[in-house]
Amino acid sequence: MEQKHRQILQRHRLNLVKALNPEDVCDKLLSKGVFTQDMIDEIQSKATRRDQARQLVKDLETRGSLAFPAFLDSLRETGHNDLAELLQSGDGVHRPPVISVQPSPIPLPVQNLNHTEKPDKPDIASPRLVPLRPESLPVHKTYSPPSETVVRPTRPRRDSIQCYKMDASPCGVCLIINNINFEKASELNDRKGSNIDCDKLEKRFKALNFEVTVKRNLKSKRIRHEMASLAKKDHSTYDCCVVIILSHGTEASHNRFPGAVHGVDGPAVPIQIITNYLNGQNCPSLQGKPKLFFIQACGGGEKDIGFEVSPDDVQPSIGGIDDEMDAIPMSSSSDSLSTASDELDARASLPTPSDILVSYSTFPGYVSWRDTEAGSWYVENLDRVLEENAITDDLVTMLMLVNDAVSQISAKGLYKQMPGSFNFLRKLLYFQSSQS
Repeated sequence: MEQKHRQILQRHRLNLVKALNPEDVCDKLLSKGVFTQDMIDEIQSKATRRDQARQLVKDLETRGSLAFPAFLDSLRETGHNDLAELLQSGDGVHRPPVISVQPSPIPLPVQNLNHTEKPDKPDIASPRLVPLRPESLPVHKTYSPPSETVVRPTRPRRDSIQCYKMDASPCGVCLIINNINFEKASELNDRKGSNIDCDKLEKRFKALNFEVTVKRNLKSKRIRHEMASLAKKDHSTYDCCVVIILSHGTEASHNRFPGAVHGVDGPAVPIQIITNYLNGQNCPSLQGKPKLFFIQACGGGEKDIGFEVSPDDVQPSIGGIDDEMDAIPMSSSSDSLSTASDELDARASLPTPSDILVSYSTFPGYVSWRDTEAGSWYVENLDRVLEENAITDDLVTMLMLVNDAVSQISAKGLYKQMPGSFNFLRKLLYFQSSQS
């Protein structure tokens, strides 16, 4: 396929995935010799219509120079005229034809220079007097018909960004570490309500076609061990990897990802070390694939009391009376960053953390609130947004919805919380969905 046609398909991938019915088009592409039966079978093996449409567009880009016009014909033959016109226009803008107007000769009447009277009303029947100066003669020009509005191109659409491949079944491994009961020596309280968070996320990521594993009440060394085991796993048949950590948290020295999470024995493991286990150098089978980390833990001990805004700006939501924090003071960098010589992450230098996204329940340095009866604000809204929006929105867009929802809640009618993320993804990420 020509590069310009491939770029058009990539630019309008979202429109195609949302509106295209692959069943209608596949037979046409097969009859035109664009697709083989094996390719049709692979497309039809996908679980949802959206996944089938993504595979169809992906395969189409690999075909010859006749694939694009054949695809346009197939769209028209199956009633997808809007999609066909969108692709044919190249940039999706319909421009009216430019009409060239040729000047017609205008008779130049002889003007009586001695006539000085001005009529009370214009003589409509009389010809228009044209001065004999050359600059006032009609000029050759082009114009757009006044009945049509010329739409000028705007800033590039975000559907020109490529999407990660997310059609493996299962899509990937999801590891959930749920620390609830902390040892007395750790001087950390038990995290009541965390099981509610864990159950929600386990069900949610299973619904998104992930292979979910839950580990509970892990000591700090065991957290490292589980991450090392996950890194040694062969992910070559998967498209993604997810790590969710529900625990107490704190600040920690870092040069990439802030914060640290506590084991039930007390010591903390820095987030940057946790992410390093799965980076491109330490886990080759996940190279180029998205690695997602969701952290429900405090980023420090500071409480945010927010600032006043107009009542019209937000719809305040009051947290529960049993809201608790997931924080203790900042941990020692020497303790939290120390590793044995044979640790997987013990490296003199690390590559750029591409294809990694870390979503934090709160801004670095601040506490994260958890209702002992209903679970944490962050997980409650993350689960809701994934349920409502995974079929249509990409991950980054959904995380902004989570940020907005959590920012409007108040603990004890006073304290606020602001989630955020460190995003090193290179493409849009759409989860699989059980809905078509």
